[in-house]
Amino acid sequence: MEWLSDPNIWASLATLTALEIVLGIDNLVFLSIVTEKLPPERQPAARRIGLGLALGMRIALLSVVVWIAGLVAPVFSIGEHAVSWRDMILLGGGLFLIGKGTFEIHAAVEGEHEEGTSKASTSFAFAIAQIVALDLVFSLDSVITAIGMTQNLPVMVTAVVLAMAVMLFAAEPVSRFIRTHPTTKMLALSFLLLIGTALIADGLHFHIERGYIYAAIVFSVLVEVLNLAARRTRRKKP
Repeated sequence: MEWLSDPNIWASLATLTALEIVLGIDNLVFLSIVTEKLPPERQPAARRIGLGLALGMRIALLSVVVWIAGLVAPVFSIGEHAVSWRDMILLGGGLFLIGKGTFEIHAAVEGEHEEGTSKASTSFAFAIAQIVALDLVFSLDSVITAIGMTQNLPVMVTAVVLAMAVMLFAAEPVSRFIRTHPTTKMLALSFLLLIGTALIADGLHFHIERGYIYAAIVFSVLVEVLNLAARRTRRKKP
């Protein structure tokens, strides 16, 4: 129990937990978009299953740290560009997010997401399959971040569990907010395109600092909050 009095352990845990929560925002946005097309009574279950699978993947990946480290080793090269399994997973995940975001934006703009049409078109199993596929990409990013922060497995697992607890608590309010305010859904879909582009850039070894991406997201959210406040004020006026 000596670790309880070690300030370095607590500092690592606090920092890594905060990072995991920030990285989990991507997962949470995608989760809200996917489950929104399910019947309302099944959406909470899909979100809980999706987050539970994400937690399981992260802990499983943390348990095989050596294998994770091997994912960044080159598998083959194209000219002077070395390609690893991590690169291929990030490229695949990025392309999927861009494709998903583009399809959803097109459907929303064309009016195909009217009540009673698209919501019934997504099966529970298909929604879970999409969540699992993206959980793998987001989990890989999360675990590599954790490994880079500390080599203490209990600290990594604790940080991941705490971050998932926060996401589980926030999943329903975030989904309800996106569902209640249609303009925020378009904003969330734009975030998917942004995140997908960042994943592809990472897969091509053009790293985009996540701080820039999250700063853009926070700025966009603040602007949307101001727009919502302005619309509410206009509705109150006689």
